[in-house]
Amino acid sequence: MIDLRSDTVTQPTAAMREAMAGAEVGDDVFGDDPTVNALQARLARMLGFEAGLFMASGTQSNLCGLMAHCQRGDEYIVGQMAHTYRWEGGGAAVLGSIQPQPLNHQPDGTLALADIAAAIKPDDAHFARSRLLALENTLGGKVMPMAYLRDATALARERGLACHLDGARLFNAAVATAGEGGDARTAAREIAGLFDSVSVCFSKGLGAPIGSMLCGSQAFISRAHRWRKMTGGGLRQVGVLAAAANHALDHHIDRLAEDHANARLLAEGLAGLPGVSVTTPQTNIVFVELAPELAQRGERGVVERLAERGLRCTGLYQLRFVTHLDVSREQIEQAIAILRETLH
Repeated sequence: MIDLRSDTVTQPTAAMREAMAGAEVGDDVFGDDPTVNALQARLARMLGFEAGLFMASGTQSNLCGLMAHCQRGDEYIVGQMAHTYRWEGGGAAVLGSIQPQPLNHQPDGTLALADIAAAIKPDDAHFARSRLLALENTLGGKVMPMAYLRDATALARERGLACHLDGARLFNAAVATAGEGGDARTAAREIAGLFDSVSVCFSKGLGAPIGSMLCGSQAFISRAHRWRKMTGGGLRQVGVLAAAANHALDHHIDRLAEDHANARLLAEGLAGLPGVSVTTPQTNIVFVELAPELAQRGERGVVERLAERGLRCTGLYQLRFVTHLDVSREQIEQAIAILRETLH
């Protein structure tokens, strides 16, 4: 089975499992786990922040970040399709009493600067207090341009807002921004440096089994630490997981370029099929739009038909394929053949 549902389906490599098995651990609630302490300090330094905090998931990391920035009755400005608004259970509103102000995206995934400016409320008792701009990079596989990120964060700060980045796939964005021969770590630091806080996932393209990191100032991370405890995130011998994330930072950043190349190969392999429209991928996510007659034949949808042939994806009229370290170039070529046979 070729599984392209998400880059979250990756299995730990043999070397990663070895690092996990040999991890030195302690009780993180007491601050005694040396492996997670080192990881937190390492990623914070790498991205230019004072401190980091290991989280169980990207959802928890974003939630604790939003709650550390905002109080009850505050508002964060966010895109309609951003994870912090649409795909994370409404946690900021439900648990933090933080009002989202969602904005429509431009075709490239950005939020128009004029829309951001118009959404910032005046200091008036009639309105929620606008406190935070939350952006995402990548967004649906799209890379936010550096010039845009600079302009959007500068606008927010001019109006008194803090800035948070959902960088679940930050290193995918960094690899694409740096380009061939560029330094992805430098690019990641430049992206992160525009924000007051950043959340990074280890369990997507980096291939760790679990975990995310929230980075920011020491005072911000202290507030987030309290929220992590309240949301059930007090961790014990977490060094076993931190070792996997540390291994990923050592070995799995630069190889993301292979996933991006495989995504482009997949998109190119589907070009020209009748009733099929493919968006050229910028990173590791490929979206394929299907004519209705291709998506549904009788009671069997295309996702089911593809799975029967050994290819897993998500969607219906729009299919999503995500490349990752457990899928080789040869398997992408097999996936192209399966898709062409199924969608002919």
